[in-house]
Amino acid sequence: MDLSFSMEDDLPSVKKLGADLMEEMRNTTRDFRMGFGAFVDKTVMPYISTAKDMLRNPCKRTEPWPCTPPFTYHHILSLTANGSLFAELVGGQRISGNLDFPEGGLDALMQAAVCEKQIGWRNVTRLLVFSTDAGFHFAGDGKLGGIVLPNDGKCHLHKNVYTKGNSQALTSEVVMENSKLPAGYRISYTSHCKDRKLRYGEQGRKCSNISVGDEVSFNVSITAPLCVPAAQRPPRVIIKPQGYSEEVEVLLSPICECSCQKDAVPHSPTCSHGNGTLECGACRCTEGRVGTLCECERAESSEAFDSYLCRRDNASEVCSGRGECVCGKCVCRKSGKKPIHAYYGEFCECSDFSCDQYRGVQCAGHGRCVCGVCECLPGFRGRACECPLSSESCLSQDKQICSGRGDCHCGACICHDNRFQGPTCELCPSCPSVCTLHRECVLCRAFSLGLNPKECETRCVHLNLTLVGQAGVLARVPPSPGLHRCMEVDTEGCRVHFLLRTGQKEDVHVALERECPSGPNVILITAALSASVVVLGVALLLLWKLLTSIHDRREFAHFQRELEQRRWNRRDNPIYRSAITTTVNPKYKEQ
Repeated sequence: MDLSFSMEDDLPSVKKLGADLMEEMRNTTRDFRMGFGAFVDKTVMPYISTAKDMLRNPCKRTEPWPCTPPFTYHHILSLTANGSLFAELVGGQRISGNLDFPEGGLDALMQAAVCEKQIGWRNVTRLLVFSTDAGFHFAGDGKLGGIVLPNDGKCHLHKNVYTKGNSQALTSEVVMENSKLPAGYRISYTSHCKDRKLRYGEQGRKCSNISVGDEVSFNVSITAPLCVPAAQRPPRVIIKPQGYSEEVEVLLSPICECSCQKDAVPHSPTCSHGNGTLECGACRCTEGRVGTLCECERAESSEAFDSYLCRRDNASEVCSGRGECVCGKCVCRKSGKKPIHAYYGEFCECSDFSCDQYRGVQCAGHGRCVCGVCECLPGFRGRACECPLSSESCLSQDKQICSGRGDCHCGACICHDNRFQGPTCELCPSCPSVCTLHRECVLCRAFSLGLNPKECETRCVHLNLTLVGQAGVLARVPPSPGLHRCMEVDTEGCRVHFLLRTGQKEDVHVALERECPSGPNVILITAALSASVVVLGVALLLLWKLLTSIHDRREFAHFQRELEQRRWNRRDNPIYRSAITTTVNPKYKEQ
């Protein structure tokens, strides 16, 4: 899911779409799992702003929720059958912000495809739903942010976060690279790019503006010093194109001396009756002789004449470009990719490894490759032996080819009607079921429901109707091809069971007993309502009594406190005190 700011108004719909997709797929298969990931863009300029305030809050929002900081790709939920967990995680996502319109969707798709262990991919049908309202960055856009290293096609998720988003980009440039060479060795490249021009030196290491289907080639030369002493383990160098997993490992083993030279055989009969010395398994011709076995006179052989003999026609290459012309005969070489693969034929035109493939297997595993053409085993045909002659794989459960709705081609059904799907055209998600198609006729013929008598007589005359007593009788009928067990609901809400056998004449067995829902129990409902009213009334009375008791206790306690306060005031009041006798000193009487 794209969580950039432009998806804000689409986010609720996308969240609902995920839940709807899970529900819909569960109607198709029981073994369905869903995962979830999100992407925005590479977190470098000029794709996003790298200011600190933008990293904290990239789209300047506080309500209702602040935006999440931008990121390249987050793996949020591995494949699971827990629909509630999926809905919870998708519903909790928040948008982010960036500067440009294209997003980093291709980086997200690459990681979702190659990180099989983290995503939880199984060896079953896989579906990637890509939800965005914007385009994605094309090859070469990474140079705007200083990202020139091509994507290596590997998984780089650490704690479910893509870690190489700011250092790798999808590119249309092929650049050759090699590991470190030992001291004294030198390496050089020559490239043949789309424009057919040879490039040397540093320019020979790369070809630009490559698209799908283009073919480029590189010639690599490694030069060793005059003589390097043999080590216990020969050094190695890895040569590979940047961003690709294919590589060539070169074992550097310089030979200073040939130990086989001491066993040379002068004038060996192997070398055209003694016209050369057999040395180290090859002929070293005497003066004036040429050829692999010294079979040609130099004076009689010319390069133009020899190359003419080694061409199939004037427009073809010498030895089909797969060998060397020696004395008017082609000496074919082996394949550069696999030494066990060799070319053969008068003009090196044949090989046993260049035949058509089907699903990555040469001749589909049902034949052998002879001179570039598949020779199929009995029972198979096609350029890659991909088509079985037998139609067994197209037979449906009722032993009909493609269920009678299509043609069998190369062991697969091609349905006449696009509504039908499946290996044998047996599925039709948008078609009504056989039971539903016959529902109206069964109801009107057996129970006089639905259609009026005249319409029923016209539309349902083709049915051969048989009435049986109970639905249990129908359940004991053994299954057979063309037999359908049906249960439909009539206009009164009752369930009707019947058996339908399709064929030239459609037979229907209908159970007379309908399963109708029972009516409401009036006595039980009345008793329950009465009991509920009584219980509710008693509960309310008890609650009222409890509240009044609590209120009375509080009022009585308040009265007690007031009474105590009144007694204290009476003790301190002078009115309620006893009389006090005062004695006057005699000496003050006169005064």
